[in-house]
Amino acid sequence: MAIGVQTDMATPALARFGSEELKRQFLQPTIAGDMVACLGVSEVGAGSDVANIKTKAVKDGDDYIINGGKMWITNGCQADWMCLLANTSKGPLHKSQSLICLPMKLPGINATRKIDKLGMRSSDTAEVFFEDVRVPTKYLIGDEGKGFTYQMLQFQEERMWVVAGALAPMQNVVQETIEYTRQRKIFDQPVLHNQTVHYRLAELETEIELLRSLLYRSVAQYIQGDDVTKLASMAKLKAGRLIREVADSCLQFWGGMGFTNEVLVSRLYRDMRLMSIAGGADEVMLSIICKYMGTFPEKK
Repeated sequence: MAIGVQTDMATPALARFGSEELKRQFLQPTIAGDMVACLGVSEVGAGSDVANIKTKAVKDGDDYIINGGKMWITNGCQADWMCLLANTSKGPLHKSQSLICLPMKLPGINATRKIDKLGMRSSDTAEVFFEDVRVPTKYLIGDEGKGFTYQMLQFQEERMWVVAGALAPMQNVVQETIEYTRQRKIFDQPVLHNQTVHYRLAELETEIELLRSLLYRSVAQYIQGDDVTKLASMAKLKAGRLIREVADSCLQFWGGMGFTNEVLVSRLYRDMRLMSIAGGADEVMLSIICKYMGTFPEKK
């Protein structure tokens, strides 16, 4: 999770739209591993509803003065800088936001707590507050007012990374379950020899390969410069649902052992529940897909 934020969530907009000075100051050391980055988008009242964020960055001479707060910030306790989405004007919601490189050691920034989570426990997640934080306007990424658009593009890379990051854990858990059920016996035969078990594992393996194909298609079109919003949203939706199926089905075949913290499947069961929430909830993915299909109700 922490590495994914660094490579595919906090840095794509900077790499694509940032000035050469910003790239030298923030992007290069982040790629080298000398700096840790975090992404500041979600807030207490604005998670999936990105346009509704309340954090403000008001111009004061050559600086922005930032006030507000961010929630669910991965790497927030250790980050050197944040790719911050904030309101920089009072215009239309989708045209009033900007992305800013925000050094996390500035006066007025307070990472108040490390959140105690169900899973992903090795990755710190923080709530961060800003009180009259002053940052130079030259730390703006790209053009003012384009932050929402930049973030939507950044989300597509994030969602494809999420899918890619789910494939290997699912494959590993299925393989470990095959090996365990081949060895574990019940009623004088391996658990794997029950048709219910080996048929279900075959179904899961098939679904994993179908998801892999969808991801590869999304990435190929993305490299060509095509809009992959629909495909990336489909892949993200499918990955979040499939990994829950894989974890739940495989854990069942491990019996009591699957309910311990000593095996991979129980960790997958905890950690990967996040996939249907973070980076755009399943319901948001469905709404995006419906918009591209032309089936989403228009606002009156």
